[in-house]
Amino acid sequence: MEDQQPAAGDLTVDAGPGALEGTATEAAEADTKQSESSERDESASAAPQVAMESAEVASGEIDGDAAEQADDDAVAEEDANEVEEAEATAAATKDGGTRRRRLAGKWIAVAVAVAAVLFVGSAAFAGAAVQPYLSDRATVATKLKVARTAANAITTLWTYTPENMDGLADRAAIYLSGDFAAQYRKFVDAIVAPNKQAKITNNTEVTGAAVESLEDSNAVAIVYTNTTSTSPLTKNIPSLKYLSYRLIMKRDNGRWLVTRMTTITSLDLTPHL
Repeated sequence: MEDQQPAAGDLTVDAGPGALEGTATEAAEADTKQSESSERDESASAAPQVAMESAEVASGEIDGDAAEQADDDAVAEEDANEVEEAEATAAATKDGGTRRRRLAGKWIAVAVAVAAVLFVGSAAFAGAAVQPYLSDRATVATKLKVARTAANAITTLWTYTPENMDGLADRAAIYLSGDFAAQYRKFVDAIVAPNKQAKITNNTEVTGAAVESLEDSNAVAIVYTNTTSTSPLTKNIPSLKYLSYRLIMKRDNGRWLVTRMTTITSLDLTPHL
């Protein structure tokens, strides 16, 4: 009988346990290699993806950092601008305040100058207006003093009684000056004895007095009087005379004195029986 070669399928069937184990091992190894190859392929294919993701993460982080930096720069720039604006505003305010103070100081100076000018002008005007008034008042006061002195002098000179006739010259002396004082004393000394003997009483009443002229320390006054005289020799019937006098006066040490006297009017108003 001829030996027949086994068919291909028979080899697999007829193989023994060792052959099966070898085949299983080889298959396992092949699967392992294929798995490793697949893992390597997956790792290889995943690596670029991881790298891309890492790159994207890194890029995102870089972009975030850049954005944050840009934001920080923007904030810093905005803060810087605000600071500059604040400084500019403060400087403008300070300049404005300084300018206002300077303007205020100038206006105050101008106001003070104007007020001073107005004050000086008003004072000058007031002085110019008051000066004539004061001068007139002084003139009026002086004239009044002259008139009073003249009236008192005439009253004293021509008023006497037999009892006080001896002191008439002394009483009148306080109003008289110079030669006129001496002349009046001489006149009184001459009439003392006869008037005392006749017991004549003379009374002079001033009815008016005026200043005719006034210049520096010289004055002229006019005095109007009514004079009555009584004596037992005329049965005490009074004689009445209207007399007016012009007195030339001079101021001496603040006192007005009579230096000369003349009679202007003399009217005898005595009733005749």
